[in-house]
Amino acid sequence: MHNGSCLCGTVKYEVRGKIGAAIYCHCSRCRKATGTAFATNAAVAASDFVIVEGQSALKAFESSPGVHRFFCSNCGSPIISRRDAMPDVVRLRLGTLDTPLQAVPTAHYFVASKAEWYEIHDDLPQFA
Repeated sequence: MHNGSCLCGTVKYEVRGKIGAAIYCHCSRCRKATGTAFATNAAVAASDFVIVEGQSALKAFESSPGVHRFFCSNCGSPIISRRDAMPDVVRLRLGTLDTPLQAVPTAHYFVASKAEWYEIHDDLPQFA
């Protein structure tokens, strides 16, 4: 099991199952949502992701049709995203984990829209 929280500690969650492969997402929406060059995300079964505190502070924004980004309404920390087309999966923002994660990211996605000021300096696979 893994635990996580937002920056202010209002929203706390547990992942009661497996965390999928970690990836770096360079799409413009992830860059805007995180305020940096990319987001580090992993898929988690929706049934394994449980908010244990602060449910009322968790708010959602539909960033594109059918894509909902959930964040703490107090501090703005992005927690998960969910797609209507994939109701059984959430995409966890790995920077919000409080417990160690042994897995390392496996790939870079949407590099065709990456920030022009950021250079990728590893040998992970890259997908446009």
